[in-house]
Amino acid sequence: MGSDRRARNWGLSIVAGGVAAIVALAAWQPWRTTPSVEAATSVGAVSEVEPLSIPANADVLVFGDSWTYGSAATLPTEGYAYRLGWLSGWNVTVDGVRGSGYMRPGYDGPDFRRRAEALDSAADYDLIVIQGSINDRHQGERGYREAVDATWNTFERLYPRAQIVIFGPTPHEFPVDEGTARIDADLEAAADARHWWYISPLQEQWLTPANYLEMIDTGAGRKHPSDRGHEYLAEKLFAALTDRSATTDAGATRDDAPEPVGP
Repeated sequence: MGSDRRARNWGLSIVAGGVAAIVALAAWQPWRTTPSVEAATSVGAVSEVEPLSIPANADVLVFGDSWTYGSAATLPTEGYAYRLGWLSGWNVTVDGVRGSGYMRPGYDGPDFRRRAEALDSAADYDLIVIQGSINDRHQGERGYREAVDATWNTFERLYPRAQIVIFGPTPHEFPVDEGTARIDADLEAAADARHWWYISPLQEQWLTPANYLEMIDTGAGRKHPSDRGHEYLAEKLFAALTDRSATTDAGATRDDAPEPVGP
C-alpha cells in the first residue's frame, strides 16, 4: 500500500513538473520577435496598442538625453535623432540634454518633466519619441514611476493629438547594469498601462558584445554611440517605427537613404 502511494505521488510530481515547465516556457517565449502591426490584433496587452499612422511629411519630436543630443558623434547634429530625419524625410525636432533623466537633471538643463513643461505648446507634432534614460539607473526605484507619469502627463497635456512612442534605454556597457534593466522593465510596464508602443533596444538586442566596440565609443566618447553607432541606431529606430505603423508613408525613405541594417 505504501509503495503504491509513493508511486502515485511520484507520478503526480512528474505531471506537475511538466505542467510547470510548459507554463514557464509559454511565459518566456524565446521565439518572440519585435512587435509588428499584425501583433496589434493578437491576444494580450499588445492588442490594445493601435498601429502608428505617420504621414510622409510628419512633424516629429525626439526628446531624450545625451544619446539624443548626439554625444560622441563627430558633430552632434550627426546623432541618431538627426539621422532619423534624414532617413525618413520627416521634419524632426531634436531635444536632447546630456546627463538628464526622469529624475536626474542634466548638465545643460533640468530633468525630463521640467524640460517637457518648457516645450513649445504651439507645436503640432504627429509623433513624439521619448528616449532613455540610463541616467536614472543610480537614482533608485523610489519615486521613479511617479516622475515618469508626471512627465508623460505633461506631454499628453501639451500635445493631445500626437502619437507617443517610448524608446527605452540602450545598454552602454556589458554586462548590462542592473539599474538599466530595471528602468527598461519599469518603462515597458508604464507604456503598456497607457497602451503606447514601447521600443526596447535592450530586449531586442540592438547592441551585443559582438557589435559593441563598433557601435560604442569607449574612449573619448565615454561609452556613447560612435558615428557608426548613431547611424545604426537611426536605422534600427526607423525600422521599428515602420514595423509598428499601419501606413505606407512611414516607410517612405529618401531616394538616397541607405537600406536599414539587419539585427
